[in-house]
Amino acid sequence: MNVDRLRFLFSRALRTSLATPLLLAGCQGEQVVEPIDVSQHSDVECVNGAPAISDLSIEPPPDSVQLRAIYLRTPPFGLPALRVRTSVGEACATATDPQDCQARLDTLEIQQGFPQTCVFPEGCAEDFLAMTRGDEVAAFTNAQAVRALLGRIDTPQEAALLAFAAGYSLCELTGDRHGKVRAFPDGTFSVIGTQGYACGEGTRLTQHVLVITASGELTEQQRTVLEEGSPFCSIGRRPVGLQDARAGGCEDARGRYFADSARLEAASIHAFLRLRDELALHGADVSLQDAALASARDEVRHTGVTARLALRFGATPLPPAVTGLPLRPLDDVLLDNAVEGCVRETYGALVAHHQALHAKDPEIREAMARIAEDETRHAGLSWDIDAWAMPHLSAEQRASLQEARRQAVAVLRAEVTVPLDPELVVDAGLPSPEVAAALLDSLEQELWA
Repeated sequence: MNVDRLRFLFSRALRTSLATPLLLAGCQGEQVVEPIDVSQHSDVECVNGAPAISDLSIEPPPDSVQLRAIYLRTPPFGLPALRVRTSVGEACATATDPQDCQARLDTLEIQQGFPQTCVFPEGCAEDFLAMTRGDEVAAFTNAQAVRALLGRIDTPQEAALLAFAAGYSLCELTGDRHGKVRAFPDGTFSVIGTQGYACGEGTRLTQHVLVITASGELTEQQRTVLEEGSPFCSIGRRPVGLQDARAGGCEDARGRYFADSARLEAASIHAFLRLRDELALHGADVSLQDAALASARDEVRHTGVTARLALRFGATPLPPAVTGLPLRPLDDVLLDNAVEGCVRETYGALVAHHQALHAKDPEIREAMARIAEDETRHAGLSWDIDAWAMPHLSAEQRASLQEARRQAVAVLRAEVTVPLDPELVVDAGLPSPEVAAALLDSLEQELWA
């Protein structure tokens, strides 16, 4: 997309936002409690992001059990995408007509699975169990159905599977945050899992202690907030593999903002270097590859600017932790570009322009003026990559990318609803929730509709 067109759209959006009243709110937050003691528990055994199902005692024994995941936003382009996380046994082994049984298993459809488990920004998944036993092909799509299938809860993995079916994540985090389970002599089990994620204002990652009886009754015994979401997770292009960093307490809001900004700007260096390599891998125009490299150089400068501002306000930025991962298929690259570039980075560039106009602090205003111009070029690169790919995609693929953008906009809308500290609105020029909603409305009408 021509960068001049983005500048024009941003200018129009900013004029529209001036009609929205500027509302201020105080610094609000909840105390984050120390994680639960898990020293007496063992790790839940996991396969492909879900509890293993190799230790289930089901009567009468099935021929096979599969744990399937329906991803609501994930490559490849089909939305939703279905895959088998893990399986045991041989499907349709004792069926009178194995081919018919297999066909019914392959076409098994459900309307809704277990409560969504979200690992932002990769997306959300709903899971269910698929079972064959003789000529029977069945789906088990909620905790009550899984409980009926398992009967007596005899093993730690059965307790973990029941907790997973009830909507608790057990396999997405590491260390003391990984799902834990413990068996007691009286036949009950303690399962520790998490819910939610910490990325965006108003989000949080919570840890839960569950008690599960032998009859399958589940009771939540304790809940602890592990991490409050950063309100600055929505700005800029985040690399795949970026790990969360624990935010500090309610110190100077400006220092916290620019420390988080510096970490994300540094992370964007990784994102653009990776993007350049992936564009080269998939035969993109050299001009796109060069623009990605230039964007990485811009982010080096942005990291230094925002880090100096963070230090000025008494905060020390944390370096980003980015897990090294293999280069991705083109499907993954385009989906990531649609969400991180065409939506989040585009909105981030508009926010930077808003700060350059409205920040009361002159140093912040000057810094954001330069960053805004760079980020506008980065957003333009995202749309250029989108335009490069479009002629090679089917109508279904293009519709899937549009749906991914729509979902990303919905996530942004949820993130910008939480009030900001007055110093961020006045000194740093960040848009209030009302202004942010108006900015999003303008971009949605012009770009994302």
